[in-house]
Amino acid sequence: MAQESVEFLVEGGAATAGPPIGPSLSPLGVNAGQVVKEINEKTAGFRGMKVPVKVLVDPATKKFEISVGMPPTTALIKKELGIEKGAKDRNPVADISMERLVGIAKMKKDAMLSKNLKNAVKEAAGACQSLGVNIDGKRPKDAIKDIDAGKYDKAISE
Repeated sequence: MAQESVEFLVEGGAATAGPPIGPSLSPLGVNAGQVVKEINEKTAGFRGMKVPVKVLVDPATKKFEISVGMPPTTALIKKELGIEKGAKDRNPVADISMERLVGIAKMKKDAMLSKNLKNAVKEAAGACQSLGVNIDGKRPKDAIKDIDAGKYDKAISE
């Protein structure tokens, strides 16, 4: 028999065997408690963020495999800055250093459409734009122009 796949969006490190996880896994015959324990171990570093999780189950052997996706870039930026929400108006809510933004881009690079780190940083800067977060004291659009001009090439080294 083929593997069954179940996907969830869970809060990092805080999954429970209640809905939606438990009821989705019960028909597959796996121990929901064991699955939840492993999900929580694998997502502990994303506490306070919603994380996509995929559980592959072999119904014949009852063995399972868990893969954890990456939270959205905006969630990583908010966690890095300790903010809960983005800007409601045109005034920036926070400022992030280019070094911290590069770190987030490196973390997300494999999940982004970007072909290289420089473009991944620009993509992360776009997320800053939508949140109302400045980069090194500059509006994200201006920081992206500086990235294109090569002003951050030293900070953005692969």
